[in-house]
Amino acid sequence: MGKTIEEIAIERGHHVVLKIDADNMADFTKKNLEKADVAIEFTHPESAYDNISKCMDFGIPIVSGTTGWTERLEEIKTKCNKQNGTMLYASNFSVGVNIFFEINSCLAALMEKQKDYDVSMEEIHHTQKKDAPSGTAITLAEQILDKISRKTVWVNHLSDNPLELEIISERIDPAPGTHKVKYASPIDDIEIIHTAHSRKGFASGAVIAAEFIAGKKGIFTMKDVLGL
Repeated sequence: MGKTIEEIAIERGHHVVLKIDADNMADFTKKNLEKADVAIEFTHPESAYDNISKCMDFGIPIVSGTTGWTERLEEIKTKCNKQNGTMLYASNFSVGVNIFFEINSCLAALMEKQKDYDVSMEEIHHTQKKDAPSGTAITLAEQILDKISRKTVWVNHLSDNPLELEIISERIDPAPGTHKVKYASPIDDIEIIHTAHSRKGFASGAVIAAEFIAGKKGIFTMKDVLGL
């Protein structure tokens, strides 16, 4: 993701002033980051919170797409507000996926009264994907739970419990990402599917998000970026 983000940023006329990974953490300093207008963070669940927090301490607006750490998301949002900082977090930066989120929420609202339909989910990613289910799948699941009262919790396994929203995760190379939401009844099925062809859509969206938050204060989402 980092390499693809760099390529797209340069294509769009930006200059990458600093790149940090596990091998040069000593360069992650306020002095070095002051050269940047925005930081883009795609790392690991174990390091995301500290990376974002550090950028806030240095006064640098930050875009983050790392998943698997969102149990601390509200905590970092509180810090951002207290410090009058700037951040944008998204489980997925793809324009297509964010439109898919809107479709998913609308469809779930329509299906709330259709008791004959049971809803389930599937997601497929490459084998290097660190978390399961994906952050995108969790976002989709939370939207469904918010609209469909007969489901109370999502689970990452097969389930016969009618209260549980089943998410099945597969890790297959070289799949960049596929997400399916299925409503099944004895009469028919309704499915919505998003399939990524490469990581370029995610990276492009992250750069567009960075362009959007530059010079702003506050907490933003891809809805703000895309005007949804």
